[in-house]
Amino acid sequence: MDVPHTGFRRVLVVGTGALGVAFLPFWINWLRSALPETEVRVALTRSALRFVSADAVAVLSGREVFVDDWSTVSGVDVPHVELARWADLVLVHPATLHFVGRYALGITDTPLMLALQSTAAVVGVAPSLPPAAHRNPVVRGHLDVLRARPGVVVAPTIPAVSASTGELEDGGSAPLNELYDLCVAHAAAVAADAEAEAEADADAVVVAKGAGS
Repeated sequence: MDVPHTGFRRVLVVGTGALGVAFLPFWINWLRSALPETEVRVALTRSALRFVSADAVAVLSGREVFVDDWSTVSGVDVPHVELARWADLVLVHPATLHFVGRYALGITDTPLMLALQSTAAVVGVAPSLPPAAHRNPVVRGHLDVLRARPGVVVAPTIPAVSASTGELEDGGSAPLNELYDLCVAHAAAVAADAEAEAEADADAVVVAKGAGS
């Protein structure tokens, strides 16, 4: 898996309660091996803990795992502010249908959702959808809202064998390395647009000065 050059130095990986989160230890190991200069932290929703061990992820990431639950936070802690400011890239992998809906609607009922709604970091989302969910107009609407939101990158779903039906369905989450690549490409495009705009502004200033002389 090739890794392009990127300015991302602090990556927050968010695991939600889809079965694919069981593979998160593999992806954390990949991130740390492929990007040794990058700091990696992990946050897990309560439902994710059904499928992956916070202790295993903590060992592989080298950092304590943040569990997205107000009951784990003391009265003086403000983890949502710290997480929002710390990360320059957030990778939500996998992102359940429940997460996609809450994020699209701007819901802020947990520390992690507060952080994601207020962070300036690029946020990559890899949806993991139940069979046929992509046909639901409400689901499509939520995905469209996220695609249109500045700084948010939504990876396309991929065909995957459903654990419930045993059939190949279109709703599997894209591999984390592909989500990462999409975020790198997005950041590069934004930087290029900003540079082009700055050059255009500089040219306009030169033209204005020439016209006034």
